[in-house]
Amino acid sequence: MDPALVAQGLLSGLLFGGVYSLMAVGLTLIFGVMRVVNFAHGDMMVWGMYLAWILATRAGVDPYLGFVLCAAALFVVGWVTQRLLVDRIVDAPHEMQILLMLGVALVLENAALVAFGPDPQRVRSPLRAATIWLGPVFVDVARLVTFALAMALTLALYLFLTRTDLGRTMRAAADNAYGALVIGTDVRRVYAAAFGIGAACVG
Repeated sequence: MDPALVAQGLLSGLLFGGVYSLMAVGLTLIFGVMRVVNFAHGDMMVWGMYLAWILATRAGVDPYLGFVLCAAALFVVGWVTQRLLVDRIVDAPHEMQILLMLGVALVLENAALVAFGPDPQRVRSPLRAATIWLGPVFVDVARLVTFALAMALTLALYLFLTRTDLGRTMRAAADNAYGALVIGTDVRRVYAAAFGIGAACVG
């Protein structure tokens, strides 16, 4: 096997994996704080991608700038979803949690199908054709920028959870929700913020 092909595959996998890791961090944050699996996580990502497509094709917003608006929009979606739906089943049996989140996933999935149709869409970035050659291996600049953004956001989320009052409160609520409630923490607000941040990670 050609070593250059192996190196190319490893590099491409690393760049893709960095983006997937940010999505996984959001999913893990939601589960870690509330013990609820967000089966709609991928469908929220789909809506974030469609929003990026709308911003790029109809408003002329660069995809790498539009991600801020997409993340903010998905934060609101996550916050509202938690307050209206998830908040009612946080302490419910796992079966009820699974049914609710699968229902939310189906609603988002079919709403996207109705709104945008079954045909795939593409966002064209000015960086799409740019490449960097490292000997026999090339790096897609668009993927490299996306990887760097994902790693920066992952680091920012880590610092948020470890260095800010709200982040420490989230960790406390994840460890002992009742104890956090006893000392005056608004656990419902913490849950909503965690769900919103987790949803924003797929924006």
